[in-house]
Amino acid sequence: MSAPLPTAPLVLGIESSCDETGVGIVRGTELLANAVSSSMEEHVRFGGVIPEIASRAHLDAFVPTLRSALDTAGVTLEEVDALAVTSGPGLSGALMVGVAAAKALALATGKPLYAINHLVAHVGVGVLDGGDLPENLGALLVSGGHTEILKVDALASDVTLLGATIDDAAGEAYDKVARLLGLGYPGGPVIDRIAKDGNPKAIRFPRGLTMPKFTGTAEAPGRHRYDFSFSGLKTAVARCVEQYRARGEEIPVADIAASFQEAVVDVVTSKAVLACREHGMSTLLLGGGVAANSRLRELLAARCASAGIALRVPRPGLCTDNGAMVAALAAQVVMAGGRPSGLRFAADSGQPVTAITL
Repeated sequence: MSAPLPTAPLVLGIESSCDETGVGIVRGTELLANAVSSSMEEHVRFGGVIPEIASRAHLDAFVPTLRSALDTAGVTLEEVDALAVTSGPGLSGALMVGVAAAKALALATGKPLYAINHLVAHVGVGVLDGGDLPENLGALLVSGGHTEILKVDALASDVTLLGATIDDAAGEAYDKVARLLGLGYPGGPVIDRIAKDGNPKAIRFPRGLTMPKFTGTAEAPGRHRYDFSFSGLKTAVARCVEQYRARGEEIPVADIAASFQEAVVDVVTSKAVLACREHGMSTLLLGGGVAANSRLRELLAARCASAGIALRVPRPGLCTDNGAMVAALAAQVVMAGGRPSGLRFAADSGQPVTAITL
């Protein structure tokens, strides 16, 4: 029978769900190291993440990133109390690289291994930047692969999905619109920057799933009351660009970027605040790579303040995919008495948020 883990366990977390190889180390709620190696530059010429390239990049980056994290934290593998790895959701091949590496380390060191949900980890990282998470917590996760609203009753054991995108994620829509406008990849940062010089009211782009037939009412909620759809918005931008070209007119890139961005953040923030109001969530945590978007932060802060909802946003380096968030959530699971996952679990590209660990 293994010895009980410390009350503030030293946990090493591994993240490889997409194009970033992350290894983070935490002691309880204290961040000791957060090493990240990104393969983004290898995907730029393709205009998006290529799964096979991402998987090969993880293979190359894992050992150097692991060594960097251990050196930064000033610890050895022997001193680590537990290991954790993202088991899903994400790109299947990329996940398998991280899971295989974590299992190898667990087998070699005899340390307990925890399979961690990538999305819930984006919420768990909040304990590293601002302390313990409050009760009545909601989370808005906005990234290249996911756009969700969560209700967090117990970080380590009870998370509910309230709403999600039914097609493109917000970050994916940014990348596709940036390609339409000739702005390159990744699209989020460049659209955010160019939008500052444009008029967000120049073009009224559609707000997906906001009509009464989708949202319903508080008494009789519609099927997609808290869900998102960005494919129609992307199509509307494409048609707008085509019309300017057909007329031989110069494309107002800044105005289109600003109007597109306003359509995204308008829907995302309004539905997040609506969910908080209707589910008694008095604090909202914003996470995911798109959390760095300046207009999203600005509008969400204003709407939360107006609704009396406290807003927490981890610093940008902790919002994007990283190993620290995996370690942070695993530490919470350990401290809540959760059992290790063992070595028999498999990577699950569609792992639901209700499966916090496998």
